[in-house]
Amino acid sequence: MNVKEAIRSRRSVKCFDPEHRLSDEELHELIEAGMLAPTSFNMQNFHFVFCTDKEVQAKLRAASWNQAQVEEASVTIVLAGDLKAYENSERYLRNAPEDVRDMFGKMIPEFYGSNPTLNRDEACRSVSFAAENMMLRAKEMGLDSCPMIGFDPAKVSEILGLDGNHPPLLMLTIGKALKPARPRMGLLSIQEVVSVNKFGNHPITGELPED
Repeated sequence: MNVKEAIRSRRSVKCFDPEHRLSDEELHELIEAGMLAPTSFNMQNFHFVFCTDKEVQAKLRAASWNQAQVEEASVTIVLAGDLKAYENSERYLRNAPEDVRDMFGKMIPEFYGSNPTLNRDEACRSVSFAAENMMLRAKEMGLDSCPMIGFDPAKVSEILGLDGNHPPLLMLTIGKALKPARPRMGLLSIQEVVSVNKFGNHPITGELPED
């Protein structure tokens, strides 16, 4: 399966085989995909909690308005931001040239430490890139997925022991689908989504295939 096929065939599946388990190797593949996602200044300002224990998943289901896929998926991944990543650039710049370490070591805390809104926005971007990588890799592996924001962040943090510097920003369920995803509810036309050179300029038109 190439990248285009994975993008076209990836859908949000709600019904997973609760008996299906992932091997350590498969989990490693998903971890690698997430960790290789791009982040600003290479901060890697995320933390992934991989939940495979059914008791933990059951608790997360209760904190996710009883959505069955949270408990039935082979793995439920909670993607948390790292809001203090900007404070210790030595962790992620250790292989950079000395002049880059010196420059970024000053820029990063000034850029993000003085702007908590930007810092949280950056964490949201980072976990989103990581989740997309994991979903596409999962599809290539013959698995399905469902990204979720329908959960109580405070309850999820309590269940998983996340501290205030690691807010849960996204949940991702991955496993073997028991039922296919529902049909698409309707894709917008290209001209509704795309402008060229100036907002509102729509020389590119057309429709994307629904299936």
